[in-house]
Amino acid sequence: MRIVFLNSLEKKDGGATAGDAQVWIGEEDGIWRMGWNEATGEGESETIWYEGGSWSEMLHIYRHRLVIKLGEGYRPVIEGIWDEREEFHGRGMAAQRLICYSELHENETLYNELCGWRRKKASAERKAPYLIASNRLLRLISVFRPRTVDELLQLPGVGENKAAEYGAELLALTAAQAGERPGEFPLDWVERDIDDDTFRSWMYRQKEAKFRMEMEKFSLCRQALEAMAQGGNLEGICERTGLERRDAVELLEQFEKDGYTTEALVQLELQDMPAEEKSSIWQAFEELGDAFLKPVLQRAYDQETIETANLDRLYERIRLLRLSYRRHKDQAQKAG
Repeated sequence: MRIVFLNSLEKKDGGATAGDAQVWIGEEDGIWRMGWNEATGEGESETIWYEGGSWSEMLHIYRHRLVIKLGEGYRPVIEGIWDEREEFHGRGMAAQRLICYSELHENETLYNELCGWRRKKASAERKAPYLIASNRLLRLISVFRPRTVDELLQLPGVGENKAAEYGAELLALTAAQAGERPGEFPLDWVERDIDDDTFRSWMYRQKEAKFRMEMEKFSLCRQALEAMAQGGNLEGICERTGLERRDAVELLEQFEKDGYTTEALVQLELQDMPAEEKSSIWQAFEELGDAFLKPVLQRAYDQETIETANLDRLYERIRLLRLSYRRHKDQAQKAG
């Protein structure tokens, strides 16, 4: 196997090296292999992170697995293993340090009280809870416990409107808890309180969730594209990916935006659809546009059909035919 990339990392504990490791990528006969070799006081171990023919898939896994190790405290001995353009003291990092501190110094009692307040408020106002306050904002409030509107406004995620609408209730909850605050406002002391390595590890842990989602999405898209390439239908994509039909259609729409063609699958799915029904939907697109589905549904089908048929299946047919309509419209625009 030919090694094409190798870098060393080490983990410190109180200034002393607590672990050494290497991340490597190799290639042999078109097959990529990637692994993690780790040496500790108990010996050496090797973990294979990837083995396969997709360079893109391997890079997604590389970013995800590596950021986990960086979050555990490993640091590159040789720079270049990560994007060194990333700044840990630049714009926006002050807010990130406040969030970091709030997650490392939790006040669960007040946080749970704030969650209960948000739940009741969301129910009363018929809003999604996150529109009232995010979990991170409630965590910030619970830890730093602002006493005035001015202090509340110093927390990231609080603007004038939110402070005016909910400030009095939030401040009443923070004032009701006894005991000293971890520090006074302004909160510039937080940056001095968190050392750079702790903050860096926390930042990498935040990236881990993002990279995991990207990796899972890439894998799901690859499986769907492979099913399409093999002539599979929508049900075949659902079986292969675990997606519901509605989510699979959304994925097809994303494929079209990304430049893939789904026409073969659309034709396969709609092969038994009456030509008159297709024509009615197509005409509705011409007259009403393709941005909204409900007007098209109401124009293409009579009320009896809408009331008695499977609405999910009708909408699915409209969305699939819309893929063909949009492609036809784009081709016409390019030709004209």
